[in-house]
Parts: sequence; structure tokens; C-alpha cells
Amino acid sequence: MNQWHQHILGSFTADLSRLWIACDPDGVLLDEKLLSELRARGFEVMGYDDPFGFRAEYEERYRAAWDAGEPAPAPALIVHLSHDNANDLPWDIVDSARPAIRLSLAERFPRLAYGAVRQVAPELLVTLFDAHQTELQSARGENESKDFILEHVYQLTPRSIRTAVDFWREVLRLHFANRALPEPFAEHVAGILHGRGLFASQPVAEWLSSRNALLRVVQDAWYRYLEKLKLEGRRVTEPDPSSYGAGKIRTEIEIPFDHTDVRAIIDSMFLDGSLRPLAVSGIPASVPGWVRAGIVEDVWSRFALVEKRIDALAAAVPDADASHKTWGDFAKRHGEMLSRVHDLPGKDGGERLVARMVEIGERIKAIQTLSDERLQAWVAARHYADLILQPATKGPVMVHHVPRFLRQRRSAGETRVALLLFDGLAFDQWVRIREHLIARQQPLAFDENTTFAWLPTVTSVSRQALFSGLRPREFDDSIGHTNREESLWKAFWQNEGGVTPTEVMYRRALRHVEQLDLLQTEITDRKPKVLGLVIDEVDERLHKERNKKDVASSIGCWLDTGFVERLFAFLLGEGFSIYVTADHGNVDAVGIGRPNQGVIAETRGERVRVYRSEPLRASSAAYLSTISLDIAGLPANFMPLFAGGRSAFVPNGDQVVAHGGVSVEELIVPFVKVLNAQGVG
Repeated sequence: MNQWHQHILGSFTADLSRLWIACDPDGVLLDEKLLSELRARGFEVMGYDDPFGFRAEYEERYRAAWDAGEPAPAPALIVHLSHDNANDLPWDIVDSARPAIRLSLAERFPRLAYGAVRQVAPELLVTLFDAHQTELQSARGENESKDFILEHVYQLTPRSIRTAVDFWREVLRLHFANRALPEPFAEHVAGILHGRGLFASQPVAEWLSSRNALLRVVQDAWYRYLEKLKLEGRRVTEPDPSSYGAGKIRTEIEIPFDHTDVRAIIDSMFLDGSLRPLAVSGIPASVPGWVRAGIVEDVWSRFALVEKRIDALAAAVPDADASHKTWGDFAKRHGEMLSRVHDLPGKDGGERLVARMVEIGERIKAIQTLSDERLQAWVAARHYADLILQPATKGPVMVHHVPRFLRQRRSAGETRVALLLFDGLAFDQWVRIREHLIARQQPLAFDENTTFAWLPTVTSVSRQALFSGLRPREFDDSIGHTNREESLWKAFWQNEGGVTPTEVMYRRALRHVEQLDLLQTEITDRKPKVLGLVIDEVDERLHKERNKKDVASSIGCWLDTGFVERLFAFLLGEGFSIYVTADHGNVDAVGIGRPNQGVIAETRGERVRVYRSEPLRASSAAYLSTISLDIAGLPANFMPLFAGGRSAFVPNGDQVVAHGGVSVEELIVPFVKVLNAQGVG
């Protein structure tokens, strides 16, 4: 075990007390590895962000058991406070617990400036603690602390960056490793570089802190680099920057792609789908061979690129103890790859192409089988339960964090926010929407991330959690339907967002372009500050098709109506910040028959059945290929039974597109900010 975790765990010994308090204003305990190690030692961590929710869960799961002299779910409970004042807790908790453990980073890293240390993500404190203990002899000021952290945590020494090659090598390395710099560190680096005359007037800090912003710049620079090589073709990314207007995109930015240190990373970014190639009609003999990673000449090169991406994806399947960020990154890569496969010619492409598609299909199934097994093991090991505790400061980790994240964005200056929930949208289907908008030359840019749906991945559970900001056990009385969504959405904003019910709008069942006239009139007249829209076309389409390739084609036909681009354009024009997400995704599945027992109002959750008692669940599990998982945050008498593998509870052998289960495509969904490309750096 590393020194940092030993240092923190030394404060907790389960046999000393069954009730503990952790004052943790910096989220030290929320490191996923640390939570796992605490669990192995007999601790459960329960947040106190919602006093009423905490009291209900504490009384039901712990206090009742202790009072009856029975074992609780864990030998010891840590009450986690996101501030440093234990007196905010009820007297009976404070009286029964050991003295509060204080986990302030200011005390744990006394030789570094607290303002700098608190910007470091919890999972990176392991590296920082080792360096703090071995490399520091005296206290450092704010800027010196930033330099120290940059060097020892991010392996970046900004004062050694003297050329454009140095800069692009380092910034690409950081983002390829998913190590974007915290904004204060990025601004510190930018100040050093600008002081030397490097990239004067360019938004260097944004490139260092935002992977999406950096990729937009690299993508445009790549196309212009190919133009210099006399390669012209069809862009398969965001619109030509000339259509952006007088924004911050600087088309004169040059990236030294032909330098060995740079092109090695660029090649990998094309393989993992971070960058998208140029479709060309011919390749001059003078073009260097390494450039082929970023161009597509014909159908065979399309196949070759997809197959290389499949190889890279197969090597990147996360382990069962991986972080949620690793799983989210894998889900994005998987969605990009799957969307590209759906675009390949199939049965109409001739025998050679058909045979190649069959081979690709088998390789994808192997990846999906392995990733499903590891994801299920990850959930069973309670890593999924740890997501409930994660803060929403930098983005919602689970869908019920979304309202709190949007509340933060309003506090940060986004006075009007619009949440567009595409019911049932898997990440590969979001890619289809994005690529349609790109092909239509819409002046949009996209900051793409992921979030975790609630298990079981059905609408009545996960969508209701998303709009309410609650865990499912907190809306047990309506968990079988979605009729309370509007009132729960408005209640959240009234209670926690400081917004009156009249300033909040909710509309559902949107899919037809003809509905937009009335919607736009309502928004113009009511002038809401917060908007929640449910667009259910994708969910409707997937339940009518037999495979996801056909779903992709159907979505394409719907997109041709212009619904999405018209809605986006209107909302951006009205000053809304647009966030797109989903309540769950979907998978191709094969029927294994229907259990006789088990009911759930969400009848389309064909990959799960829910039981109100353990004997009933066990009786169905005995004769079907199923998975029983206990999911934290669900009502005590809400017991899901998941279909095993890529199967569904439909007539034996039927091929369907379904949801409800535990797979990357169902559980990890897009969370995307849609931006007006004008002024985007």
C-alpha cells in the first residue's frame, strides 16, 4: 500500500468504534482506491450532504440494527462531511461517534500552499504525498508550489518549454493521458509561456485545461497541414473555422506534426477516436507514410482504420478495479468505434465486405463480452456504490448529480441552462447526432464527457433520479413511473437552486419538428431560467428495431427532419447553455425467455426484472442465465435481476435492442455541452 493511503487509513481502526465522523472539506476520502481499501477494512462511508436523506438511511440501515443488537451492513460507518465543522451534525451522532477525524489538505501538506494543493484531484494525491515527504525541505509559496506540483504530479516543467515542439509534445502528452491541468495551474503555465513570447494572445490556458478545446485546435491544424501536402477532401469533424465568425479560433496556428515526438502521439489519437481523419479521393506518392493514420481514401482504408481502432480498444478494456474515469473514457472510445462500424457498408457491399463485416462483428462481441464481465465485477465490488459520494464540481459522475452541476453552472454565470435528455441515447448514437450536425455545417462545438446511469438502467429509475437529483430510495413511492418528474424537477430548483417554479420549465415526449413552434413560443413568452426537455425519439426507435445498426439508420432519417439543429439553434439564440445527456443507453440482445415472476412498471426494461423479496428473485435466478446484484441507493425491497450476457427477457431467440442491464453501452451515457462555435477557443 502507498504512503498516502497508509497515512489516511492510520486514523481509522474499525475495532475502536462503529461510528466515525470525517470532516473532509477537500474530498480526501473520495479517492476511489481509498474508499475500496476502507471497505476492505470494514468501513462504509455515508455522505451527509442531505440531512433528511442521511437520517432516513442511517436509521433504517444502521441505527435499527445496532439498537436490536444485530449486525449492520458494515462493522463501522464513517459519516462524511464536506466541510470541517462536525457541530453541524445532530447531537446523537456526535455523541455516539469517536472524535471527528479532520482531513484538511492544509494540515496534510504543510510545506505547500493550500490553494495549490486543493486543486489536485484526490487520485493524484498519492504521487504528491510521496514527493512532499521526500523532496521538500522547506515551505513553498503559491507559485513555487504550483511549479512543484506540475513537475512531480503532471511531469511538466513549464520553464523548460522553449519551442513550439516542446509545447505541443507536452500538451498532447497530458491530454492523451487524460491529465488536463486544473485551471489555476493552466493559467500559471500560460503566464510563463506568454512571458517568453510563446503563443502570445493565444488561449494557452484553455488548451491545457480543456481536452475538448485542445482537440478542436489540433483537428483544424491537421486539416490545414494536409492542405499543404496537396491533400483535399471532406472534413469529418466540426465545421470549417471560416464559418465560425470572429471567434477565438486562430486558423494560423501551426502544429509541427512531422516532428517525431508529436506525430507519435497524433497517430495514437487517431486510433482511439480522439481525432477524426480527412476523407480524400487520392493520395499523392509524395505523402509520407505516417500521414495515412489521419486520412481515409476508400472503403478499404475505412475498414483498415476501424480494425486498428478495434485492436486498440481490445487492449484498453478496463480492469475490474479501474477508476470510473477510466470506464468513462473507454465508453467514449467504444461508442466512437461502434458508430464507425455502423457506417460501414454491410450486406450490400459484396462478398468480401460482408465477410470482413462478419469478422469485425465477432471481434466487437469479444470486446463487449470481456468489458461486460469486468464492468459487472466492478459493480459487484461496490465501486459503483462509491460514485454516489463523488462531488459534481467538475461534472456529474452519476445522473442524479446533474441538477447540482447545473446549479453550479448557474452560479458560475450561466444564467439560463437547458437540459436536453435524449431518452435511451447510447454514446454511439450521440456520435450519430454529432456527425449529422457536423455534416450539416452547423456552427457548433461539443465538450463531450460521460456520466453513469442508475441501475437498473430503466427510465422510471434513472430518468427520475436525473430530474429529481435524488437517489432512487428517496422516491420509492414513484419508482415505477415517471409521472412526478416535472414536480421533482421544479422542487429541486426551488429548494436548492434559488429559482421559483415559474422560472422552471419541463416538457416531455418531444420528437416532431412540428412541436417546436409551440415550444419556442412558450419559452419566448415564459422566459424560463431553467429548462428540462425529454426527447424520446431514440427510445421509440430502438424498441421498433432488431439491431443497433438499424437504429442508427432510423435515427439518421429522423435527424434529416431538422429537429435537432433547429432546437439547438433556437436555445443558443435565446442565451441558454445547452447540456445533452441520457437516462440510459441500449444494447443488441437475444431473448432467453420471460420469468413468470417479477414486475416493474417500466415494461420496456427487457434486460431486468425487479422483485420485492429475495426468495422470488432467487427462484427466477435458478433457471435462467441471470445476474443478481445488490445496488446501493435502491429501496430495500427493490431487488433487480439482470439478464446475463447480452440477453433479454423476451421470447427465446428473438433479437431486440433493449436496456435495463449492466453493460458499458447501457450504464455509461453521454454528458455533452453544446457550444456556439463562434468565440470558442
